[in-house]
Amino acid sequence: MVKFSDIKGFTFDLDGVITDTAKFHEQAWHDLATELGVEWSDTLGSQLKGIGRMDSLNMILTAGGKQDQFSDDEKVAFATKKNTHYVALIQSITPDDILPGMTAFLEEIKAGGYLASIASASKNAPQILKKLGITNYFVGIVDPSTVSRGKPDPAIFVKAGELLNLQPKQIIGIEDASAGVQAIKAAGQTALGVGAATQSANPQLWVHDTADISLKMIATTLGSD
Repeated sequence: MVKFSDIKGFTFDLDGVITDTAKFHEQAWHDLATELGVEWSDTLGSQLKGIGRMDSLNMILTAGGKQDQFSDDEKVAFATKKNTHYVALIQSITPDDILPGMTAFLEEIKAGGYLASIASASKNAPQILKKLGITNYFVGIVDPSTVSRGKPDPAIFVKAGELLNLQPKQIIGIEDASAGVQAIKAAGQTALGVGAATQSANPQLWVHDTADISLKMIATTLGSD
């Protein structure tokens, strides 16, 4: 069992952990699905959470029985159109959109000498962090285009850990999706799950929401012996 004294850094998912752009992703995908004649549902929306762009598009097409109706080039064009719409929607993000408790936690780990990186499937992560005004809290952001497989594959968290130049046992990964928790654990890091959706993946640490995250909570749960 990892002890709190072992921990030297953190790998963060972005959507649902630091800010909530999921509503913008969902709106953009919903609009595209409607345009493609695919019926939208809450279940479909939840299945796309934390999933990469092309995988999300393929899930939408499959849900509508249209997975074989378009060429690869057409699919890329659809995904690009969705992203253009999403980027327009997120222009309204400000530091006020940082989730409860997360600014304080980032301040706390920075003051404590811990390192942090971003492991997000979003290619827009750098822009979002800039608009939130928190880029300086992170030593790096994994470029999701360098990862061939999405969560629950551990690759993105492995890369995020490499950005920290730490061993997996020295890192806590923070996620709000079951697939993300699976990815953290497969990368050999300690998983901190946020919200009910992560419980099925049995994270080593769990909180109801972001406001509950603190070094004290982590230390109390992991123990120092």
